[in-house]
Amino acid sequence: MELNPTILAKLIVLVRKHTGIAMTERKSVLLERRLRPRMQALSLSSYQDYLDRVERDGAEIPHFIDLVTTNDTLFFRTPQVWDYFAGRYLPDWWAAHHGKTLHIWSAAAASGEELYSIAMLCEQFKLGTPAFRYHIHATDISQQILGQAAAGQYEGRSVERLQSSHPDLFKKYFIVTGKVARVPDELKKHVSFGQHNLLQPLRPAQRFDLIFLRNVLIYFDIEHQKTVLQQARHSMAPHARLILGESETISRLETAYQFEQTMIYKLDEAAA
Repeated sequence: MELNPTILAKLIVLVRKHTGIAMTERKSVLLERRLRPRMQALSLSSYQDYLDRVERDGAEIPHFIDLVTTNDTLFFRTPQVWDYFAGRYLPDWWAAHHGKTLHIWSAAAASGEELYSIAMLCEQFKLGTPAFRYHIHATDISQQILGQAAAGQYEGRSVERLQSSHPDLFKKYFIVTGKVARVPDELKKHVSFGQHNLLQPLRPAQRFDLIFLRNVLIYFDIEHQKTVLQQARHSMAPHARLILGESETISRLETAYQFEQTMIYKLDEAAA
């Protein structure tokens, strides 16, 4: 099986069609590595055969999306974000919205490390403010990876990093059996899950106080970045904040957001 330039170009178009992700020819090795096992499972002898399968069989599209999307994430990735969330955002939000429920959207939640990082810090905040309530809505375009997030079972690198960086939280909020660390129901009960394409409106429509949209925009071209940001805007309460990844900036784009600090944005007054 060989992924020649012509077939690669067709695959890139198909990826963009179903995910909005702007891949380049440099991703040929990644596509080969991810698609080959699926092709073997389907007894297909060429990449063109698999292209034809995706185009004619709607049931294959979710498998295709699972294979071509990137889902690498870690607990408490980018400490600056978590310092802001725990040290500034939560106290400020509670002071202004005492008695209400904090609604957070973990968009592109992948395997769930981000959303459970959020939950752990919310639980820690709750220790000093027992009346505090929160809910996290976690979404991803990949059904498979979202299932892993809902299961909340981790091992390997992500667990090792968490044990090293936050040993007290790991000990407090995970149940360890052998090499597997499992998220307890205490955290899971505050989370809901749903498949979602960031280029589309969130259904059912919701308004969030905080949206984590980290390390996602880098996979889209400028026009699709604008679309993703516009869809996120429609799901933000007037006072909400948007958190992006450390390598992402939207200052060059005409958007409804105002820069607040590194990686943190708010809606401008006209948008709100």
